[in-house]
Amino acid sequence: MEKNNIININLSMVVRMLIADKRKVIIYTCVSGLIGLILAFCTPKIYKSTVILAPEESGAGFSGSLSSLASLVGMNIKVGQTGDAIYPEIYPDLMSSTNFVVDLFPVTVTKNETGEQYTYQDYLQHHQKEAFYIYPGIWITNFIKELTSKPSSGTHKVNPFRLTKDENKIVKVIKRRISCSVGKKTNVITITVEDRDPLIAAIMADSVQVHLQHAITDYRTKKARIDLEYMQQLFDEAKEQYKQARQAYAACADSYQNVKLKTYAQKVDELENEMQLKYTIYQQISEQLHLAKAKVQERIPAFTIVQGASVPIKHSSLPKVVLLFIWMILGFMLRASMLLWKNRQQFINI
Repeated sequence: MEKNNIININLSMVVRMLIADKRKVIIYTCVSGLIGLILAFCTPKIYKSTVILAPEESGAGFSGSLSSLASLVGMNIKVGQTGDAIYPEIYPDLMSSTNFVVDLFPVTVTKNETGEQYTYQDYLQHHQKEAFYIYPGIWITNFIKELTSKPSSGTHKVNPFRLTKDENKIVKVIKRRISCSVGKKTNVITITVEDRDPLIAAIMADSVQVHLQHAITDYRTKKARIDLEYMQQLFDEAKEQYKQARQAYAACADSYQNVKLKTYAQKVDELENEMQLKYTIYQQISEQLHLAKAKVQERIPAFTIVQGASVPIKHSSLPKVVLLFIWMILGFMLRASMLLWKNRQQFINI
């Protein structure tokens, strides 16, 4: 039969060993606490700004009105019954897409302390606060870039299909700083943006909200806008044809006003009938054009802003006292682990 190895730890001996080594334990704890304080004071604070939206689904009231209006002109359309491929549950995936993030690059942001304005891309790349231990790496990286980079001609346009290394890094940073969650029962959308500048956090929270609304609006109205453009083209053609037919009829009627021949009268009747036909077509397309415009308006989603973006007053980073205790505990655990591993044979019985 196999024997089960049981590890017995003599806790009283462990405590006596730590007490005997209390001088080094205190040194490790204090040094770690000092490191924690330095990091707490030198690491930029993080500020968060939150926007809460409540999407409103289109009801049957407006759709029913459009259907009734269409029935008056002899049309049978089904409004408001089309399915959407984009629904609130996938808004977080939409916001984390590269195309959505790249659209945030040209947003103008203002620093809270100096009032200087930059594009969001330029701010993240050159002007945001960094921890002191990050700057040596930044200086070395910039120095290497100056030596190896080729002079660029003109302004570079960001291509989401083919990002540069720097652009890809900025995309990853923005994805980490922007979060979106959707309530399972209420479909309430919560957008949170964090930044090291409180004013920029609020500006970007508002910008992300606007970009999300535009993205959803463009998607939901795309088919209706294409139909509207086509209907507008037909309307312009029908209007021009009716105008030409009316001018031809008027000119012919004026020319043959005093002529009694039936052939001339028949030609005038033909032009009048053609004018009436063009007018009927023009009138029908005009009605359809108004319905197409109403359909675009009906497809625009409505969002209720439950909570708008605001400049945060307090930072969301861990308090300095908490960081101090965390680092002191880490220092204590480090020294205790080293001490116990060194003398493991004395207090561990197998």
